[in-house]
Amino acid sequence: MKQISALLCGLIFGFGLIISGMSDPAKVLNFLDVFGTWDPSLAFVMGGAILVTAPGFAWLTSRRSAPLFDSEFRMPTKTDLDPKLLTGAVVFGVGWGLGGFCPGPALTALPMAAAGTLIFVPFMLGGMWLARHTPDITPTRTKGAHI
Repeated sequence: MKQISALLCGLIFGFGLIISGMSDPAKVLNFLDVFGTWDPSLAFVMGGAILVTAPGFAWLTSRRSAPLFDSEFRMPTKTDLDPKLLTGAVVFGVGWGLGGFCPGPALTALPMAAAGTLIFVPFMLGGMWLARHTPDITPTRTKGAHI
């Protein structure tokens, strides 16, 4: 049931990315080009997502002690902001700015077989593999939220 739920959520997310235009790297790059051909429409996509998600999450966490497929809700804490997370965020942002893709939209654009997508996705997968197989040199935490 957990896998079916994840598949359905992924399909809904993917359709949302396609409908909103976030799978179009030109639209994403125009959103990031504040001093050039800035296109603010993706800000409305993000704002709409927050307006729908935040009240739903607040309502859900007030009614349930745990999500359906986990033992507890995991809320980030200040101790979660470690060098590894911040470095990953910077690398993610640079890759997004250069390629015009983040992982979700890149996968939804893959069937279009655009050259940019065909280059970005293998490098993204390589980066994911490298991150998983690079030894963690940060101190381990005994307690805290893990997202």
